[in-house]
Amino acid sequence: GSSPSTRTTFTSLERAERYRLSSRFLDMIPENIRNRDRAYLSPPKKNNREKQRRSRANMQVTETSSEGLKRGFKVIISASDIDLKVDAEVKKIQGQIKMPGFRPGKAPLSLLKKLHGKNLLGQVLEETINTTSQEALAEQNVRPAMQPKIEVISFDEGKDLEYSIDVEMTPEFDIPDLSKLKLDRWVVEADEAQVTEAITKISAQQKNFKKAAKTRKAQDGDAVLMDFLGKIDGVAFDGGAAEGHQLELGSNSFIPGFESQLVGVRAGDEKNVEVSFPADYQAENLAGKNAVFEVKIHEVQVPADVEINDEMAKKFGLEDLAALKTLVKEQVEKENQGLARTKMKRSLLDLLAEKVSFEVPESMVSLEFDQIWQQLKMDIHREELVTNPEIKPEDIEEPGDDVKEEYHAIAVRRVRLGLLLAEIGQKNDIVVSQEEVTRQISTEAQRYPGQEKEVFEFYQKNPQAMAQVRAPLFEEKVVDFIVELADVKDKKVSRDELISAIEAENSADTAQKKPAKKKSAKKTAKKVVAKKTDAKKPVSKKAEPKKAAPKKVKAKK
Repeated sequence: GSSPSTRTTFTSLERAERYRLSSRFLDMIPENIRNRDRAYLSPPKKNNREKQRRSRANMQVTETSSEGLKRGFKVIISASDIDLKVDAEVKKIQGQIKMPGFRPGKAPLSLLKKLHGKNLLGQVLEETINTTSQEALAEQNVRPAMQPKIEVISFDEGKDLEYSIDVEMTPEFDIPDLSKLKLDRWVVEADEAQVTEAITKISAQQKNFKKAAKTRKAQDGDAVLMDFLGKIDGVAFDGGAAEGHQLELGSNSFIPGFESQLVGVRAGDEKNVEVSFPADYQAENLAGKNAVFEVKIHEVQVPADVEINDEMAKKFGLEDLAALKTLVKEQVEKENQGLARTKMKRSLLDLLAEKVSFEVPESMVSLEFDQIWQQLKMDIHREELVTNPEIKPEDIEEPGDDVKEEYHAIAVRRVRLGLLLAEIGQKNDIVVSQEEVTRQISTEAQRYPGQEKEVFEFYQKNPQAMAQVRAPLFEEKVVDFIVELADVKDKKVSRDELISAIEAENSADTAQKKPAKKKSAKKTAKKVVAKKTDAKKPVSKKAEPKKAAPKKVKAKK
């Protein structure tokens, strides 16, 4: 069994995980991501039918096993067919070979086959297995869920090629009647109280300082208005001086040790601040050197509340407070719509989950469960580091089998819903355009000013990351399609009601169990039970490029 804290943690996360679908399965089927080099999911082209008939005459396919969605086949390719393909490859290279005693490109095929046949045979076998395995599965009407496992059973030169295919099929299922789905669309209007609350929060986030009494000693969190002049070995250096500069103490915006030496100064004080530039400082002429800054304090300033007025609005580049209220109202409305969509989408996924119960491929479920479980443990370890910086992943106690069973059920649900949405999208020609993907990546790139090019290159070089951009777009388009067909009724509610409903879906309501004993580990490290984490924290994160370290300026950090 698991302790109460473990169950609370995993059940809270479990609720959120029920509504996350794997980008892997949403993207794999409509885009053939895993099978892009194999035409498994594509029907045979008409102009290839004669070629396929000739090929199948030299290929024997026998089903060796059939259990659930799993299938096993034995494929035999005649030795004569292999030999003909080797001859064809020899003929291709004939024109490129120069041999003594023969004109260029005129060496006998028999001689070339004797010299190069074995080297070409490996290439022929690989191509033959690749092609015939596709044909064999197409002939058997098998649509693989994952990459098939292929093993050569036997082959000797001059003898038949015999190999096996073990594959798990994508299930066949009926799409439920989407027009009979009944959904509530919660509608929340952005009233004056919501706008006022949002603007109050904005004002609280703004830094503002006012002049303090001359007798006040500067503290962390205060600001000082100062002049400074930096010198190394008594000589001033470029970029090391400023007048009337405001510096918030404790902001760590200057090089290490600078701000802490100004704690306790008063208006009118003059002080020499001695610091050392970091060894990796971007200006090589300053890196690792000691410096003295001559500082003159004009004012000590204390934090002050920002007044909600036209002046505050102008700090955001707006004309007046009315313009700020209009902008904030639009943002609140957008946020309300997002919350309402989240609620409706969850209801939709729950409805769909009730409507379908088809068998899902074990390989997909296993892959999905492993991804969820590993990410979950990483998140818990990350939270434990806050209170125990020395804790290691292996020091966290594994939850009980009951928890694993529940998360396995979630993996099954996610795979099933992913396959269902993918099938709905495919059957209704729902696609994500390259323009939509590019637009989404552009939005992502805006989070990294000055590194937009690197962000685009990151996605271009990482197909998996690109899939994780495309899949959510595909998912949302399929959801929109279903909502258009469903019976949807608007339901006016307050913002608090909407938020409470979403939070209730994430909350845990498990029975309390006897706590599990903590297991001992080496030295002072102890096994810890996973603590409660934020149920809204995403377990499957989108791959993203690393942020570069902020650039430093000469007298600053």
